[in-house]
Amino acid sequence: MLFFILYSTIHLQTSSSQNPPSLACDPSNGATKALPFCQTSLQIQARVKDLIGRLTLQEKIRLLVNNAAPVERLGIRRYEWWSEALHGVSNVGPGTTFGGKFPGATSFPQVITTAAAFNSSLWEAIGRAVSDEARAMYNGGAAGLTFWSPNVNILRDPRWGRSQETPGEDPRLVAQYAVSYVKGLQGAGNTNHLKLAACCKHYTAYDLDDWKGFDRYHFDAKVSAQDLEDTYNVPFKACVVEGKVASVMCSYNKVNGKPTCADPNLLRGTIRGQWRLNGYIVSDCDSVGVMFDQQHFTTKPEDTVAATIKAGLDLDCGPFLAVHTEEAIRGGKLSEADVNNALSNTITVQMRLGLFDGAKQPYSYLGPKDVCSSAHQQLALQAAQEGIVLLKNTRRSLPLSPQRHRTIAVIGPNADATVTMIGNYAGVPCGYTTPVQGITRYSKVVHQPGCVGGVACTSNQNFELAEIAARHSDATVIVAGLDQSVEREAKDRESLLLPGLQQELVSRVAKASRGPTVLVLMSGGPVDVSFARDDHRVSAILWAGYPGQAGGAAIADILFGAVNPGLSLQQQQQQQQQQQQQQQQQQQQ
Repeated sequence: MLFFILYSTIHLQTSSSQNPPSLACDPSNGATKALPFCQTSLQIQARVKDLIGRLTLQEKIRLLVNNAAPVERLGIRRYEWWSEALHGVSNVGPGTTFGGKFPGATSFPQVITTAAAFNSSLWEAIGRAVSDEARAMYNGGAAGLTFWSPNVNILRDPRWGRSQETPGEDPRLVAQYAVSYVKGLQGAGNTNHLKLAACCKHYTAYDLDDWKGFDRYHFDAKVSAQDLEDTYNVPFKACVVEGKVASVMCSYNKVNGKPTCADPNLLRGTIRGQWRLNGYIVSDCDSVGVMFDQQHFTTKPEDTVAATIKAGLDLDCGPFLAVHTEEAIRGGKLSEADVNNALSNTITVQMRLGLFDGAKQPYSYLGPKDVCSSAHQQLALQAAQEGIVLLKNTRRSLPLSPQRHRTIAVIGPNADATVTMIGNYAGVPCGYTTPVQGITRYSKVVHQPGCVGGVACTSNQNFELAEIAARHSDATVIVAGLDQSVEREAKDRESLLLPGLQQELVSRVAKASRGPTVLVLMSGGPVDVSFARDDHRVSAILWAGYPGQAGGAAIADILFGAVNPGLSLQQQQQQQQQQQQQQQQQQQQ
């Protein structure tokens, strides 16, 4: 693990926005430009075979890990495979850096929110926008082209900390999301030419991170063959068969006693055999090391190497294969041909991305102007608007009216949220519109957080200030819920209730409010708000998930009726035209 951290750190320090985007085959390099693997006129399979045939065993082994070493004598640069783009280009993983010409990227709503839109064309459009920005950053030397997204695990347990990353609990919906997003990322054209290489993860039966002494490194999912086929594997099959995804990531956990990254039935038999994956299989980060060090799957590290590569693993996110593969080969437990097969799958994907095409780079027209573009930021707003869900609306409390509700009390730990809105696996957003800022565009706002300690809400000492604000306003909006301190990767929840004293805050403010009280929830996983559902003083409830950089604007647009997610786009446009006409008539009167 230390080796991996140091290696990644070195890579980050040497990465620069001045690096040329070409991985290999620089036309100015006279020693390599005539080599067959650099000839774009040849079939990719022939080019890959030629390249592998020129590598030494040691060079091959150093290409089996995410921070692949350069092969300088062949003009091949260092390549970092690990980048993330779950709902926008992310700064998770060393493959992407922000700064300089790329200070940020469009941060779309977290997946659980976007999935709630039930709009496959929206999902694909987001994928296209994200891939535009990723390609632009690659052209500027700030990113790679292999992005380990989306997360298509089935959400079976509502306490799971990574609920926010997934499209939800329904296999059909998750599968359709996966196909649409992958097509958007990779480009829906010729599969021999990829815009980006997406990766569907984490295969399979994975929805536990760390809960009451059970962690993902030691969890053994007991799954029947039917449940595996009908539930957990449905989105992964769709990714490969329909989405033509370029990669699948195996998970940390065991399934029926065997680590997924060492199960030949799951990898070689199912993903590559039955589903015919045209791409590579990668481990979750350090999971090969975890398999040996913590799961004790084998007694010797070289046996773990042999088990994973023979099972069908092509790439290790982590240092384990780089450290122990040679001893596995020297000991006769693995053949060099096995390594060649793994490299054939990874290098083929790089060839399909154009990384060995020298200056002939596709999408070279994309640059800084295509990152955080107005069109992409508008799409982020639209996605949030379509994903927000109305859970309650009594006495037609919504929409609010700027004419009748001139002053709005905006209360709660997430009322002025920024980072909370983008969830995890996010990058640096173009900017934020908080709920307070969004509502200010419609009415005068009186803001009181109410809670002490953020969403933990550890004290009620400021509740009285929130009650006063509600008592003297025409309407009250309480923005409550969760954040990454409560749910995230490596942190599962033990309760589905609102944290701390948030429930008391909602009830007291609703009782004090002079006008209608609207509860807005930010969360990735489910939250039990039956108390608010049954409280007649809480007029309406909205669930916003983690709505992305434009979340506050989207919430306000829905609260004031500028947007109705329940209507089609055409109906919304008609409604907006009617509202504009009414406003013009009122102004004339």
